[in-house]
Amino acid sequence: MQTHEIRERFTNHFVKAGHTSVPSASLILDDPQLLFVNAGMVPFKPYFLGQQNPPFANGLATSIQKCVRTLDIEEVGITTRHNTFFQMAGNFSFGQYFKEGAITHAWALLTSAVADGGFGLDPERLWVTVYLDDDEAFEIWRDKVGVPAERIQRMGMEDNFWSMGVPGPCGPCSEIYYDRGPDYGKEGGPAVDDNRYMEIWNLVFMESIRGEGDKKGGFELLGELPKKNIDTGLGIERVACLLQGVDNVYETDLLRPVIDEAVRLTGTKYDAGNDEDDVRFRVIADHSRTGMMIILDGVTPSNEGRGYILRRLLRRIVRSARLLGAEGNVLEVFMNTIMDTMTPSFPEIADNRERILRVAKAEERAFLKTLASGTTRFDEAAAALRESGAKVLPGEQAFELHDTYGFPIDLTLEMAREAGLDVDMDAFDAAMQEQRARAKADNKAKKQGNVDESLYREWVDAHPTEFVGYDQLQHEGTVLGLVSGGKKVTEAQAGDEVEVILDVTPMYAEAGGQMADRGRIVVGDTVLNVNDVQKVGKKLWVHKATVAQGGLDLGQTVTTEVDGAWRHGARQAHTATHLIHAALRQVLGPTAVQAGSLNKPGYLRFDFNYTDQLTDAQLKEIATITNQAVDADFAVNTIETSLDKAKEMGAMALFGENYGDQVRVVEIGGPFSIELCGGTHVEHSSQIGPVAVLGESSVGSGARRIEAYSGMHSFDYFSKEAALASGLAAALKTPTEQLPERIAQLTERLRAAEKEIEALHRQQLLSQTSGLADKAETCGEFKLVAVQLPDGVSGGDIRTIAQDVRAKFGAEPAVVALASKDGAKVPFAVAANKEAVARGVKSGDLVKLVGGYIDGRGGGKPDLAQGSGSKPEGINAGLQALRDELANR
Repeated sequence: MQTHEIRERFTNHFVKAGHTSVPSASLILDDPQLLFVNAGMVPFKPYFLGQQNPPFANGLATSIQKCVRTLDIEEVGITTRHNTFFQMAGNFSFGQYFKEGAITHAWALLTSAVADGGFGLDPERLWVTVYLDDDEAFEIWRDKVGVPAERIQRMGMEDNFWSMGVPGPCGPCSEIYYDRGPDYGKEGGPAVDDNRYMEIWNLVFMESIRGEGDKKGGFELLGELPKKNIDTGLGIERVACLLQGVDNVYETDLLRPVIDEAVRLTGTKYDAGNDEDDVRFRVIADHSRTGMMIILDGVTPSNEGRGYILRRLLRRIVRSARLLGAEGNVLEVFMNTIMDTMTPSFPEIADNRERILRVAKAEERAFLKTLASGTTRFDEAAAALRESGAKVLPGEQAFELHDTYGFPIDLTLEMAREAGLDVDMDAFDAAMQEQRARAKADNKAKKQGNVDESLYREWVDAHPTEFVGYDQLQHEGTVLGLVSGGKKVTEAQAGDEVEVILDVTPMYAEAGGQMADRGRIVVGDTVLNVNDVQKVGKKLWVHKATVAQGGLDLGQTVTTEVDGAWRHGARQAHTATHLIHAALRQVLGPTAVQAGSLNKPGYLRFDFNYTDQLTDAQLKEIATITNQAVDADFAVNTIETSLDKAKEMGAMALFGENYGDQVRVVEIGGPFSIELCGGTHVEHSSQIGPVAVLGESSVGSGARRIEAYSGMHSFDYFSKEAALASGLAAALKTPTEQLPERIAQLTERLRAAEKEIEALHRQQLLSQTSGLADKAETCGEFKLVAVQLPDGVSGGDIRTIAQDVRAKFGAEPAVVALASKDGAKVPFAVAANKEAVARGVKSGDLVKLVGGYIDGRGGGKPDLAQGSGSKPEGINAGLQALRDELANR
């Protein structure tokens, strides 16, 4: 029975029993305690806790939820029953049936004949477990269902008491196991061997709320839930394993095709007696599916949070494939294969196929570069440790691999383990903490980063601000509060910096990427210049102002005036952002998803998730489509409606944003652009004026940024560009349209001249140092040239000279060490020929030796290394130390 049919049978069984079929939620939910949804009940948590009433007929639901658990990624493939991604089929009762209903529903589906819509499992091979003192469940299984008492086992809290591992709903459970037979282990039920007896269904009798503590019982029960509920979880992959007659979850119809592709790509056989290879095949299959599903739900690789998990998964696939013998790129093949097997259950994969492949391929390209440089550095460090007899890689070196070479620490740990080494994780963690502390200090001054919102709680609760600025630039309001220096005050005088709380305002508070309005608050002779407006608690507008003249008291009625020119420029930029977004999706397709924006008068930037650099042609097309929309004079309509209606209209929502039941839709030119947006906009697209697209750049892994001017800023930009072109054309005596060709010719001539100068400089250097080899001294078994060159010789020139002098010694083992004072720096280099390297010389070690005398650092390969210091008076001592080192070998 194929996995997709197993899903369908499960859903049909419970729909016929009166349950509402609920689609799987995204793997990413707004829950600060979870990186990913890790259990089928997570989307239903508010109903279990009584925070919301379940919107299901009869209070019954069924779902097949996407889940990801990543706590033990390194264990994937070692056991053959666990996946990082899995499909949890469940039925839920909110205050309706309890233990007996859950047990009888499950038994009926598992044991009913295939012809009757069941799974057709042999009831004689099913075992169950119950919580230690759950006599009620024991009796239902024995007396109502007919399971013999000897096949019902009582287990403790570690096995038969369920929670998500974090504070929330919990309760005792009853688990159903399938006996796979004596070939899989010992007789005696799941209490004896949970490999032979495979758990397939967990029936949780949700009745309590747990507190903080570890997952396996080290937590306090805080009380009972408002109602007794049922939460069950059947592992789709495990049932597929049984019904398809395969040994483990990696060999079912969903994952085995990926293993087969890995066999084809690597030339290595699966299940041929090599356990390490088999684990790598399973890692490839498991991580390909998990990575694909995470990308599907909007995550891109990064160095923290969900993005780091994704990066780790994708990179483990690539490395596992290489260890199995694969060459070249592999992720495209694996991703295409897993998308083929999963699309029947998740049709949305088809619409996102191109984006998923783009993200995966970009990460693979980046990792292959990292792998080459980081592996070399690790191998050097491991070889040095083996030579010294040490068994622990210093944490500082592990951190250097992470910080300088982009080598993930988990990969360092894996490679260290394979090399028989440990890693000093205490030192690594200390270095990481130090780096985070520096980053935190750098961000400390961010706006409103340290605001104590409790100061504003009284106003947030009692007087949410009414915003009237969509159609008014001036309005009266009452001063409800004043804050100065972080404290509430009753008045403000000339020169004071003050925050003003009003009951009504026409001023736009910074939100949705649009900067806040500027303007004035006036009453009589009093004038306050407003330079920023921020929201507190999403309800309160806080006007940050300076009292230019007069004074202000609580309770006064004032007039708030928006700076019309500022608002006009901001509206132009914000509407232009929507046009660029629409143009971007026309050119790149729906895989280009907005990731952030900034709009201020005359300027905008637009960030979007995309892995490849845009070509000049693509950027030009985006600019053309945007300005065509301006020229089309599209009407800009705003519509207040429900979130569901907005989605029906096709309005785009930002990934990760939280929207209320009522939303504002901005529609430009009908289908051209329609988005959820609370910002201010022009009435017609022609009011934007020209849009000058300045360029695009990378702002992180998988993220790009477009910058542009709008309105008069665009006009000024184009005018300056035209003036610059005219000036160049006049200076070069070339028509403007021929400037590119003329500049290319001059650039080529300049390059040729620079090469000629470089060659002359090299000849001059060689002529000045031609006699250095003649000054070689004998140090032990080596010829040595150790010289301080005249001041002013650069590091690059020292490197060149050292290589040239080294070449003059032929087959005689020789070392060249040169240094100079170049301004405030002391560049130095060491070069060793093949004969010297063969006798154990490592230029990198000698560079570090010399560097210790001149406050310098450096490194390189055994035959050539260089560095730079800052203490020229130590050059002679450093070169002498190098002599002594060679003489004593």
